[in-house]
Formats: sequence, structure tokens, C-alpha cells
Amino acid sequence: MRIYLDNAATTPIETPVIEAMTKVMSENYGNPSSIHSEGRKSRSLIEEARKTVANCINASIGEVFFTSGGTESNNMAIKCSVRDLGVKRIITSPIEHHCVLHAIESLDADAVAVDFLEVDFKGRINLDQLEEFLVASDEKTLVSLMHANNEIGTIMDIDQVGELCQKYGALFHTDTVQTMGYYPIDVSKGKINFLTGSSHKFHGPKGCGFIYINSNNSLKPFIDGGAQERNMRGGTENIYGIVGLAKALQLSCENMQQRAEHIIELKNYFIKKLTSSFSDIKFSGDYDGLSHFKILSVSFPTSPKSELLLLNLDILGISASGGSACSSGAEKSSHVITAIKSDPDRKNIRFSFSHHNKKEEIDYVIEKLESIIPEKVAVTQ
Repeated sequence: MRIYLDNAATTPIETPVIEAMTKVMSENYGNPSSIHSEGRKSRSLIEEARKTVANCINASIGEVFFTSGGTESNNMAIKCSVRDLGVKRIITSPIEHHCVLHAIESLDADAVAVDFLEVDFKGRINLDQLEEFLVASDEKTLVSLMHANNEIGTIMDIDQVGELCQKYGALFHTDTVQTMGYYPIDVSKGKINFLTGSSHKFHGPKGCGFIYINSNNSLKPFIDGGAQERNMRGGTENIYGIVGLAKALQLSCENMQQRAEHIIELKNYFIKKLTSSFSDIKFSGDYDGLSHFKILSVSFPTSPKSELLLLNLDILGISASGGSACSSGAEKSSHVITAIKSDPDRKNIRFSFSHHNKKEEIDYVIEKLESIIPEKVAVTQ
């Protein structure tokens, strides 16, 4: 038996999504750029998918562009803002996803200044400091902040950040890879210039994502080639992935409340079981406040067995992670855990849930954790 609790890394594809994709694979082989019948049929599928995504975030169809995923979308927003919109200054935080931090690092330091907001021990930014940074310079500024942290789940108020950006004339880019399909997002109400999403985080296929670009911002192509994606991204479209993305997002939005209620119940049940079973358990991030309901970062005390906790869980049939999947492989300190000044001697494990998980699975995980970690709380009456 395998229990999958790493849904922040990726999610299993829903059966209706697989069915929608395989139907396209078997029936729609035309190149969407071709003008013949097969091409037009493929093109219509892409545009219908674009309409679905636009409806889910309340955007205009012309503001949604398909990409290979969150990494490309985030790189596009950041680098094209500098290249095409005259951005000379970027405000971000030290706990952003590596694709954002590394994209910013790749920019010419002499051409673009970077300010990092402080985060507190729960991973929360300081809005007063953000306003101070925005006031301090007349340079064209891009604020790039993720909606929910992928390692500890702490959620940022994108409406408040958007209001501040609009007040001081800054552009606002938000990485919603972890929240897309889980929380209602309305770009028509928020002051958002760029927003990114990735299909495989909401039970769609890997290798497909999208970027929302507010119509007031005119960018040049990020990938040069043909005139695909309204001349914004050269290359023949991943039609199967795009159809799968749209179907997965549609299902996520239609079932959002029901899925959320189930996952919240599971997460709370897991927290209760952990705190009653172990004497020195801690949780990273704003777990009891503004936090993504599907993510729980658990800090275990140091012990000989906790050092190999992830491996032992895997051997016992439980999939979890030590942080971002993009940084896995070598066991090294997470930049997020370091930034929130968590005790480096403790072992942080990220458990992340989906609507497919069950309470019986949580009970099994607790049972196996108790067999690995010796320090169990004595039950008192």
C-alpha cells in the first residue's frame, strides 16, 4: 500500500482529465496553426481551453497565454517586465520559489536593483515595509510575491499587496502555482499585472501551465519562433496538455468548496493526532492562521532515526517531502526554513494533502511515525 502525501510537489491526474486528453490524442492530430480542417479543429480546442481558464480567474480570453508550466510563466513575467516595460527595481521575498529567485538573480545587477522583504517566523511579509520600499524609489518597480508558499503554506493577501502596488504605480506579479484551483481568484478585482499557474498542481498533466498578462501591459515574445499564442510564445502548442489543464482547472473550480472542506478536515485531524502522539512536535509557517489548507510543514525533534525520516517513511509506503520537490535529491537546508529562522537541528517534513486522501491513511501515517520516532507522549486521563 502506498499513501501519497506530497500533493504540493505534484498531484495525480483525475480520470476525466486523462479521458479528455486521450480523446484529443486519438482524434485531433492537426497542427493548430494549419488552416485546413484538422488544424482548425485543434485550434478550436485550444481556444475553448483558453476560455475555460479565463472564466475560472475572471479574465479576458486575450489575457491568458499557455506555457510549459509555472517556471516558464514566472520567468516570462519577471524577465519581460525588465526587458519590455522598463522595470529597474524588483521587490520580492527570500522565500519565493527558486524559479523566481533564480530568474531575478540572472538579471544584470547593474541594470536592476533588488530589494528583499523581511519575513517573520511564520513566513509572513511586512506590508508596512513593502510600502516603505515602494515609497523609497521613483524607479519603475515590479513586486513579485507568491500567493502561498510551497513549503510552509503561508498565504499572502494578494488584494492588499495589489492595492499598494497600484497606489505607488508598481507592477504586481504573483505566483499562484499552489493556490490555483484551490482558492477563488478574481483578477478583475485584484490589482494584478501578471499571474501564473501550473497544471500538475491541480490534478492536470505536467509540462503545461499558463500566464495571465493584464491587457494594459504589452510584452514582446518570450520564446521566439512562430506566431503561436498571439505571437507571445513560439512553438507548436501542447494541445493535449492544454486540454488537460483546462479540464483539470474546470473540475477544481467546480468542486472547490467540497474538496477544500474535505482536505481541511484531514489536515486538522492530522494536527490533532500529531500533537497528541508526540511531545515535541512543532509546525512551520502560519499553520493556524492564513495558511494553505493542503500544506502542513511538521518539525520533528532531532534523533538518530529522524535524520532518515523521509527514507523510512518511503520504505513504509508513505510519500512526503523535505521541502520543494525542485530542490530534492540531496538533503540540504531549505532556503524557506532558513529564512524563517527555524531551528536547523530539527527535521522538517512537508505533508501535503488532496481530496483523494482519507482519515484511515492519516491513522496509518501516525502509526508508522510512532514506530520510527521513540518519544511518544504518555496518554493521561
